[in-house]
Amino acid sequence: MKTVGSEIVWQGRSWRFRVDELEADSGERISKGFIEHPGAVVLVPLREGADGPEIVMLRQYRLALDETILELPAGTRGWEEDWLDCAQRELREETGFRAASLRFLAQFWPSPGVSNELMRLYLATELQPDPLPGDVDEEIELQPLPLADLLMMAQDGRLQDAKSIIGILQTAVFLNTP
Repeated sequence: MKTVGSEIVWQGRSWRFRVDELEADSGERISKGFIEHPGAVVLVPLREGADGPEIVMLRQYRLALDETILELPAGTRGWEEDWLDCAQRELREETGFRAASLRFLAQFWPSPGVSNELMRLYLATELQPDPLPGDVDEEIELQPLPLADLLMMAQDGRLQDAKSIIGILQTAVFLNTP
């Protein structure tokens, strides 16, 4: 397959929809669309709780699902924004905390069949209050939960957000938590 044409058919603030015309070796042409995305950060805000490590999770309304879900803080990066600057900004907007330490844990494509979005996962520690105003369309409630409980939720299906499952499991591996 080779690309013989490309057109941006819709562009928003944080992503754009592109349609490419492809030509197979046989000469047959097809059109395929996908989302061009500047990337996103996922944060694991970790602190010591009464029963061991806990993570500051969010309960957030998601329009595409028409429901409120449990998830890690995350957000889209500006097209030219530095990854760590984005991570700190999103953490402050969504949780009200700044991290003295941001440690890169992993990166992954959440949906490579429809988007080129790359997500970078950071462990955020040494949290201090330092809020920024959140996005107008976000309805967020903080819900700190023990890492042990989140591991069970990731394994038994109560936690369904893929980026959050990856973040919880990566954090457990990093901390060597059984």
